[in-house]
Amino acid sequence: MREPHEILLSPVVGDKAADQREGQNKYHFVVIGDANKIEIKHAVEQAFKVKVVRVNTANFPGKKRRVRFKEGRTAAYKKAIVTLAPDNRINIFENA
Repeated sequence: MREPHEILLSPVVGDKAADQREGQNKYHFVVIGDANKIEIKHAVEQAFKVKVVRVNTANFPGKKRRVRFKEGRTAAYKKAIVTLAPDNRINIFENA
């Protein structure tokens, strides 16, 4: 089994993520592409000592970008939205 720091790459910091973190106790993380929901659940529970109720994942493909005359792509990534038990909280900026 992989270590939590291998699976969880970074927290997602944005308006929608902040609203869900405060209102619904959902936390967003960028994870490695081949991680499944069970691995993500165990990684969050080990890393932050919390109880995970639910994990949702979404794959985002890279988009075409062009800088001057060169064409390229942005990196593809996988995002996990982790719902915690009502009495659990994560201070992302302290533990990240």
